[in-house]
Amino acid sequence: MATTQHYVWAGGHFILLISALRYILAWATFKTPSTWWYMASYIGALVSYCIVCQKSLGVPQPNAAWAGRAIADENVQYLILAVFWLTSRPIALSLLPYTIFSLFHALTFTRTTLMPQILPPGPPATAGGPPSPHPLSKKLQVWVRSNYDSAMKVVAYTEILILVRVIVGALMFRNSFLTPIFYAHFVRMRFFQSAFTKEAIIRVTAKIDGYINSPDVPPAVKRGWTTMQSLIGRWTGATLSAPAPQAPPAAGAR
Repeated sequence: MATTQHYVWAGGHFILLISALRYILAWATFKTPSTWWYMASYIGALVSYCIVCQKSLGVPQPNAAWAGRAIADENVQYLILAVFWLTSRPIALSLLPYTIFSLFHALTFTRTTLMPQILPPGPPATAGGPPSPHPLSKKLQVWVRSNYDSAMKVVAYTEILILVRVIVGALMFRNSFLTPIFYAHFVRMRFFQSAFTKEAIIRVTAKIDGYINSPDVPPAVKRGWTTMQSLIGRWTGATLSAPAPQAPPAAGAR
């Protein structure tokens, strides 16, 4: 049985999803979107992420142990980022990762909580067994499972694109110089915590390496790229290079 807190959590995701789609659609069609939709999106995000963080971490504790667990929690990271975006100059692209997350949360909530209250159950899978979910619910579950990994890859590449956007935006005085610094630290944490983000960054770095190593590229550019990689490696404590090829797994391995 879903609790009131669960409904509020889902409500935050539906508000985020609807508002973000409205804002992004206007932005993508070169219209001037109302900042109200942008603010509503992140307010919905704050509602949902606050509930998730409270459930996973409990009441905030004034000690280093709790603070360490909170900073390492990816939901807390996205919560802090949502606060940052809400209080900064609107950047439409920043909504896309949250929109994708909310789409999957909203679909899962619809399948597990709303559909059983609206749609009749299917026949039992076995004689005397419990009724099976409605066929539409099964299709929705299959779609979510089939597209989850692809969606997370889109999120990873989008977050890299957002980093490029805020760096260029800072150089063009379209956003604060604090924004790329703050967001770069967020991406750094995602690099170590998300396999999708790590793979995306390594692949993008490999693409740039391939271009930089072209004979047509001036030596100064190559030296600049090498220096930048070295500085980033020192800051992150990681080497941004493509992994060495691995032997194929043994038959039957997954």
